Amino acid sequence: MANQPWWRNAVIYQVYVRSFADGNGDGAGDLIGLLDHLDYIASLGVDGVWLNPCYPSPQMDHGYDVSDYFDIEPAYGDLQIFDQLIARANKLGLRILMDVVPNHCSDQHAWFTEAVAAGRGSKQRERFWFRDGQGADGELPPNNWKAVFGGGAWSRITEPDGTPGQWYLHTFTPWQPDINWLNEDVVDYFDRMLRFWFDRGVDGFRVDAVTVVGKHPDLPDAPSIAGAVAETDAWAFNPYTVFWPSAHDAWRHWREVTNQYERDHPGRELVTVSEAYTPGKPDLLLRYVEPDQFHQSFTFDLLLSPWNALSFHKAAARSYQALHDAGATLTWALNNHDAHRVVTRYGRADAHLMSSWTGSNLVNSAAPVDLELGQRRARAAALLILGLPGAAYLYMGEELGLPEVLDIPDASRQDPIFARTEGREKGRDGCRVPMPWTTHSASLNGFSTSPSAKAWMPQPDGWGAFSVEVQDYDCNSMLALYRQALSFRVDMVEQGEVIEFVGDGTDGLFSFTRGSYAVVVNTSAEDVEIPREIMVGRKLILGSLPEAFSQVDESSLIAANSAVWLG
Repeated sequence: MANQPWWRNAVIYQVYVRSFADGNGDGAGDLIGLLDHLDYIASLGVDGVWLNPCYPSPQMDHGYDVSDYFDIEPAYGDLQIFDQLIARANKLGLRILMDVVPNHCSDQHAWFTEAVAAGRGSKQRERFWFRDGQGADGELPPNNWKAVFGGGAWSRITEPDGTPGQWYLHTFTPWQPDINWLNEDVVDYFDRMLRFWFDRGVDGFRVDAVTVVGKHPDLPDAPSIAGAVAETDAWAFNPYTVFWPSAHDAWRHWREVTNQYERDHPGRELVTVSEAYTPGKPDLLLRYVEPDQFHQSFTFDLLLSPWNALSFHKAAARSYQALHDAGATLTWALNNHDAHRVVTRYGRADAHLMSSWTGSNLVNSAAPVDLELGQRRARAAALLILGLPGAAYLYMGEELGLPEVLDIPDASRQDPIFARTEGREKGRDGCRVPMPWTTHSASLNGFSTSPSAKAWMPQPDGWGAFSVEVQDYDCNSMLALYRQALSFRVDMVEQGEVIEFVGDGTDGLFSFTRGSYAVVVNTSAEDVEIPREIMVGRKLILGSLPEAFSQVDESSLIAANSAVWLG
């Protein structure tokens, strides 16, 4: 579309660096491995790559505990390799987005170690949320807030003189102290960080955990929660940090910094995308994509939806109406590094039930999983989000149809969710298992350059069956489907961003038209006739399966659990 920024309808490929490709043979992914596989990413037909955090980190939360925002984690490479990555990506027509964590840093960040050493009332402690405890000797935490990954949100330090000291706030884990965005040092630090990476050629940032960056300055107790709530969901009911309005001041400032950088560097088009979980709350989502804040904010409603046309319709129509009417872009995803993979989610026996929706990206259902059915539905869902207007973010391996690995041995699990809940919740490790590139098990299915490497997270038996090598030349593979869809999508984007929904999903079909195209998804277990008004002047362009579309007499049928593009 003319005069539209590149990111408005872009497709971005998310790389969890640790699990993508191991270039130095140590069993963990790195920038050399990514550099060696950039051609593969470009071959998909995407517009850019989003890198999960690759800054120096003690890896307690695999990069989301940053100890230095101005460098590269040595296990992944260095700035010289990063510069080579940018240069190679640009030659291939790919933009590079980084991941930034503004809510917290590592407890090994220089600022935090300085704050602990500096003592009560120091300028260094004002960069965080240090408070005296309650109780006779300050032995109780300052308030009752709960952490996202389980347990309480406060930890007590030992003062420099060896006595029990103040407490510090950590919304996620004790290894990730929260940063105080009311402090001018913090604002200046991140201004410099943004410009540092923009100067190196980075085209934008995905911004982590934006919904908890703001805090009520008095840090009052959170209200009690009515009813049973999962241990790792209690934090979401705390109105004194979740969606606290002061955070929007930070995002407005970041937009000013970004806009000024573009003015100072003609030709650069930068993008920021927020990770704000706002399912069913388009009014909240809109706040993050106001013209003076983020360029994009993930629309997670479809990711969190059951396999149900009625649910899809409500989720997509609600988000589309709110954001399109406001002139904002939509930003879709079905998978990411925090969510159970869609193949497994859709393969669950209860996946079609509205009651299976929990509002959580970690599905703890005990329902049996039919992976063949999950694959079939995942193929259809790919055509769903790639047909919608706006940007789409793909998570590495979804184009291969990778399932969630549910049976990782407890001894191998590394997600802090698992540790903080003492194993009561398994966490996110199952969607972070290293990518299979070949069927050669001796090299971890092509993941590593070393035949003797041990993967940082074990691959299951038979993982090579999903590999790029197996799917590359199979015209009916999941990989082929993604490549075909991304190729056809170029013309679909030219049709504009206006869509018209057809029906309401009660017939098992989620359908909409976009210019001369139509997208139809059948979430039912039976073949369904496509409404005749959709078929007028249209024919099959692409089906999620070879048998997705058929004609019987005067009727056009879409197969169960499949999708078609018509045009």
